Amino acid sequence: MKKHRLKVSFPTPFGLALLLSACSIFLAVLETRPANEGVAAYTFRVLGYWKEGFWGLLAFTLQMVLILVFGHVLAVSRPISNALDRITSKVKSNVQAVMLTGGVTMLAGYFNWGFGLIIGAVLARKMGEMAAKRGVGINYPLVASSGYLGMMVWHGGFSGSAPLKVAESGHFLEEEIGVIPVNETILSTFNLTLNAILVLAILGLLYGLAKWKKVTPEYPVDQSGQLLPAGNDQLGWWVGGAICLLAASDLTTVAVSGWGFISLNYINFLLLGLGLVFHKSLKRYVAATGEALKGATGIVLQFPFYAGILGVLSSSGLLVWIANYFVQVSSPETFPLLAFMSSGLINLFVPSGGGQWAVQGPVIVEAAKEMGISVSDMVMVMAYGDEVTNMLQPFWAMPLLAITGISPREMLGYTVCFFLVGSGVFIIGIYCFLG
Repeated sequence: MKKHRLKVSFPTPFGLALLLSACSIFLAVLETRPANEGVAAYTFRVLGYWKEGFWGLLAFTLQMVLILVFGHVLAVSRPISNALDRITSKVKSNVQAVMLTGGVTMLAGYFNWGFGLIIGAVLARKMGEMAAKRGVGINYPLVASSGYLGMMVWHGGFSGSAPLKVAESGHFLEEEIGVIPVNETILSTFNLTLNAILVLAILGLLYGLAKWKKVTPEYPVDQSGQLLPAGNDQLGWWVGGAICLLAASDLTTVAVSGWGFISLNYINFLLLGLGLVFHKSLKRYVAATGEALKGATGIVLQFPFYAGILGVLSSSGLLVWIANYFVQVSSPETFPLLAFMSSGLINLFVPSGGGQWAVQGPVIVEAAKEMGISVSDMVMVMAYGDEVTNMLQPFWAMPLLAITGISPREMLGYTVCFFLVGSGVFIIGIYCFLG
């Protein structure tokens, strides 16, 4: 008798967005239905809340698309490619290849997550091509996995969705918490200290892994000849230069007004200008943008459903119910750690920092206000939970896997180590600063 193995298929991120929508509607009906209203009637009312909220985050959705696309476009420009070639030319050992890839990727990811994601993948591939050409022994899966580390520092950096969103006038939680400038989140002592410790801890881990793991015999084929189409016009340089100058003009207000001008819109404006300057040609820039847009499909499809979930949470009273539950099961000392762990768990199902902030942000804000905890600190706590479990989340790894050619299994063996060390740093740091 022939045995048939049961194949379990994990839902796609879009499928999970649909599942979370259904769960939020079910939970709202279960926990918030008035005693004098029938199940069918109230279910229909909750579906109305979902529909009303569905288009509520369109501006935020476009901001998330642009921050990924503009970062990607900048990463594939010729000046960046040439800089990566110079980096790989100096590599003589596995340790150097691994630590340079990880270090550069984290630096790039701190600047912009889309930029860091593609930079890490491209640099890792160039390391593999260099190893094959020059006969330098490296552990290519480890090098490629190190190219994903930008996704473990991004949310505490200059493209962090949650801290940048709350720094923006008119954001969807402004009535509850006001506008929180980046000097209280991204540039706070709490965040800068934890990020510095995290980077040092990860670099130490990379050094140990590079020393311990054996080199691999297979490397990728050189694809350096596959470039974007040539463009002779220089109009992109002039337009981009003008945009960069306009962005730089805001720096003149720092002494008087601080860093409050930094927001998602400002970062996107700056990335647009830098991308145009680096590509020089409008033709090349448009071609690079077309390629980058393919990676934004998930954001476009999923964010309206996250907005619908937010509509259910806020309009049904489910948000207050969940916040009250957190207040009951935790204290001001334990809530930050509980929020960190729950953020990490939710990221496995909502693989987008912006989408997660839309869904979980209101809950954390409500609970933090109830307990008298700093909202700015809790914004960063949620950001840490979101970014650290990216090391277990395959959604954003797809571009890296495609560019480097390694398998998810090869990558996961190393990223689990990154996750464990990163979680340790954040748990100890949150306990010491906020516990």
